[in-house]
Amino acid sequence: MINKNIPTPYYIVYEDKLRRNLQLIKEVEERANVKIIMAFKANALWKTFPIISQYVSSSTASSLNEMKLSLEYLGNDVHTYCPVYTEETFDEFLSGSTHITFNSIAQFDKFQYKVKAYNEKRHGNKVSCGLRVNPQCSVINTDIYNPCLPGSRFGVSADILPESLPEDLEGFHFHALCESDSYDLEKVLMALKVQFGKWLPKLKWLNMGGGHLMTRKGYDIEHLIRLLNNFHKEYPNLSLIMEPGSAFTWQTGDLITKVLDIVENSGIKTAIIDASFACHMPDCLEMPYKPAIDGEIDDSENGFRYRIGGNSCLSGDYVDGWTFKNELKPGDLLVLKDMNHYTTVKTNMFNGIQHPSIWWQPMNGEPVKLREFNYEDYKNRMD
Repeated sequence: MINKNIPTPYYIVYEDKLRRNLQLIKEVEERANVKIIMAFKANALWKTFPIISQYVSSSTASSLNEMKLSLEYLGNDVHTYCPVYTEETFDEFLSGSTHITFNSIAQFDKFQYKVKAYNEKRHGNKVSCGLRVNPQCSVINTDIYNPCLPGSRFGVSADILPESLPEDLEGFHFHALCESDSYDLEKVLMALKVQFGKWLPKLKWLNMGGGHLMTRKGYDIEHLIRLLNNFHKEYPNLSLIMEPGSAFTWQTGDLITKVLDIVENSGIKTAIIDASFACHMPDCLEMPYKPAIDGEIDDSENGFRYRIGGNSCLSGDYVDGWTFKNELKPGDLLVLKDMNHYTTVKTNMFNGIQHPSIWWQPMNGEPVKLREFNYEDYKNRMD
């Protein structure tokens, strides 16, 4: 959807699409008796939180900033996990979290006395401690997003766990998925039970991490609900938690850009746009992920093939492989689809390139500007 009155480049988020995802997430939560919490690492656009909080008010935080954002704009039920905590920051994590997960036994041993002392002063709402475990079950093809690769720094393997868990350790956390389906989750749960099954009956909760892309078209929701309900029957002592990131904002927003120039080298045409993959769509280079563009066609034999190039000076700031029915020309507007997860949270100001503005399209009415960036934003980052 293009609004020609808004200067490019700009992100736009659609209320109807966001509510569609949230309604499905709420349905899974209720039918499977599982707490689904929001992961800010995929989206932290807090001006949309009034809508999100109508469905979900719990979050997962991996930094003090994420924790503070939840406490201010979403809710006080914050499940914190960091690969490592420090003496300087842990007390603040403790005061703002309901659950704290440690990445190693050494980290738990280092800080458990602080948690115990804090809880002894409270009559209710005590902080619950968990340990991240590594089921060593790889179901992700892209190594940079695979936390179960050999040598991973994430989580404890079963062979180094003590026979009896510390009394104050109440939960396990694993994160082994990335934009995965329920059948991948089933594989990981099987591996978890084989390796960690003897400890599960002694715990109060199990956090299944993120990567559950339940809002993607074709995801087998009924299988997911059966899987979770069967797990409940097997371990009735466990409260189940999931913290998907992309699922909340999957296909809920676009990035609108303008073609500024067409260049050709060695028979390859590149349409240079007023946005940057390196700065504004980093997952397109890291994942790699190739977004759909309105107007592209599958018929590469009869269409016009282009790379789309960003406007930074990074040589690799491009993505290849789009074909259009008509030739692109300067001034054409392009709609890059599904640009509301792992975009605004990962943007940078390399080259001082101007950030796209951010807009909200309500279900009724005209778009609303949420944020516009200027030179002061770039300058103040270096101040």
